[in-house]
Amino acid sequence: MAYLGANSAPPLGDLVAAKGRVSVVVERCKACGFCVEFCPTHVLELSSAFNSKGYHPPHAVHPEKCSGCDLCGMYCPDFAIHGAKVPGAKTAKTNAADGGGE
Repeated sequence: MAYLGANSAPPLGDLVAAKGRVSVVVERCKACGFCVEFCPTHVLELSSAFNSKGYHPPHAVHPEKCSGCDLCGMYCPDFAIHGAKVPGAKTAKTNAADGGGE
């Protein structure tokens, strides 16, 4: 299920919501694959596209699974990628467990 627009939110009853966001600086990447290998939620995959240096940088194939843990950024030797928590992001399941919701 895809949601268009950076500010659009998934429907309230939908249990899939990203808790984090990953950002890639494509031109810094040398496609070592550490970010792909160490991502605990398997968000990343090496792209089939090339950067200007001829490397295949990673891209998010499952951005909704990102937890924002930044393991990708910690392992990147070129500081070409980083993950960040999205403030206030919760799933409907989490809201119900916290006593929130309707």
